[in-house]
Amino acid sequence: MRNYATAQLIGDRTHQCDATAVSSAPSGARAYVLLDGIGSSDEVRDWTRDAARKLARAAARRGDAQADLRAVYDRYAADPDRHGPWGIGAKACAVVAVTAPGRPLTVAWCGDARAYAVRGSSAHRLTNDHNLRRIFPPRDGSPGGNRNIITSCLGAAETDEENINQYGHPAIESNTCRADSFRLLLASDGAYEPHEDSGHHLADQLIGMPGEAARHFVDTAVATARAVAHPYADNATVLVADIRP
Repeated sequence: MRNYATAQLIGDRTHQCDATAVSSAPSGARAYVLLDGIGSSDEVRDWTRDAARKLARAAARRGDAQADLRAVYDRYAADPDRHGPWGIGAKACAVVAVTAPGRPLTVAWCGDARAYAVRGSSAHRLTNDHNLRRIFPPRDGSPGGNRNIITSCLGAAETDEENINQYGHPAIESNTCRADSFRLLLASDGAYEPHEDSGHHLADQLIGMPGEAARHFVDTAVATARAVAHPYADNATVLVADIRP
């Protein structure tokens, strides 16, 4: 029986440009990947799906989220067309989580796709967004920077040093999570933002088996976005996995 499930809705976009992938290796390592494509086009949709599969396979082989995301990021960044003011080529926010026998879960990301560890009624965020809201946080009644302006993503060409100089964070960041039993949530911004904006407790949206929880999470996100949080609903995608040591 699978320990994970995914769900997505297109929302009010013209294309579904989010993608998920899961891959396992003979070592027992398993990689969970979610990509949120930037833009709406056939090119972005197809590239994001292909990139998610490649990222998951490589991460499972390496057994380490940070090492793999960095390797894949560097391969795209080496393309000369991605350099310069136009930065030609599809891009996506990316988050990858890897489990391996005897090790803590590792998470790596670039962009504002998120990972959460859900234990009981608590959802602990494992990632820190790469967007202008992070650079200029809300304070003194100000809404802060535009969260829709991304400061790092898969397909970009900036090095860690260049990103730190411009935004104060590297192109790729990573985290670990202790190896106990919990529910892993990977989510695109179109899935988590409506819940966050409306004050929903994320753990309350993840009741039931992974498939049931995933479907409920995106259904409620899109309905909430249309009714309250936004003028339209974005692509909403989640991957829900029950992690066991």
